[in-house]
Amino acid sequence: MTLPAFGLGTFRLKGQTVIDSVRSALDVGYRAIDTAQIYENEAEVGQAITESSVPRGDLFLTTKIWTDNLSKEKLIPSLQDSLKKLRTDHMDLTLIHWPSPGGAVPLAESLEALLEARQQGLTRQIGVSNFTIALLGEAIAIAGQENIATNQVEISPYLQNRKLVAFAREQGIHLTSYMTLAYGKTVQDPVLQQIAAKHGATAAQVALAWALQQGFSVIPSSTRRANLESNLKAPALRLDDEDLAGIATLDRGERLANPDGIAPQWD
Repeated sequence: MTLPAFGLGTFRLKGQTVIDSVRSALDVGYRAIDTAQIYENEAEVGQAITESSVPRGDLFLTTKIWTDNLSKEKLIPSLQDSLKKLRTDHMDLTLIHWPSPGGAVPLAESLEALLEARQQGLTRQIGVSNFTIALLGEAIAIAGQENIATNQVEISPYLQNRKLVAFAREQGIHLTSYMTLAYGKTVQDPVLQQIAAKHGATAAQVALAWALQQGFSVIPSSTRRANLESNLKAPALRLDDEDLAGIATLDRGERLANPDGIAPQWD
């Protein structure tokens, strides 16, 4: 199975807010939903999906295993708990959310548990998130490149992560971009606004199209139906070389996801 290029992210959305976001997204045509154990919204995401008219077979659901659950004793039980909350019998993709802080749980242990979960039919694909070049190389050595569906990492016009991108391409590892819109900063960016005006688009659409044209999947979130609809038009937008050159100048290594005690030593 290939990963959908476009999906809905649910980070920071809880309670009725995430229910409404998922409902609206499914209504306007989204078919991939990304959540995580630490988001504390899997049950609400599951409720919204169950109450929708979209068949489960038409959806691509991703969740991410939290660092507390990376040991072989905890990973599969925690995934089974996620499945109950999401009201499904399998995930389409399950990721290690962050590498084990300080290497407390060996990566081999976590990946072997994920492979076992896949063998049991609990998830169709597995992958990683927030992995550096060194960690991604280690994961490939342990599990094989063919068994790592994606590395989900922060990539935006302001954090273009070029070293990691180059390494992933060399290794044949797909990347999923999160925080592509940089918490909405892209909407106010003059360079992106100028490109958007040229194409009759929005700055958010430009940022998403930029990521998509590099082959990344994107998972923007929104609580507004109009924005969800607007974002979904990004795949149809084609940026030219001049546009891409302009966006390249925006890279300033500005990282927004860098939790103390959890984040690895970035490239």
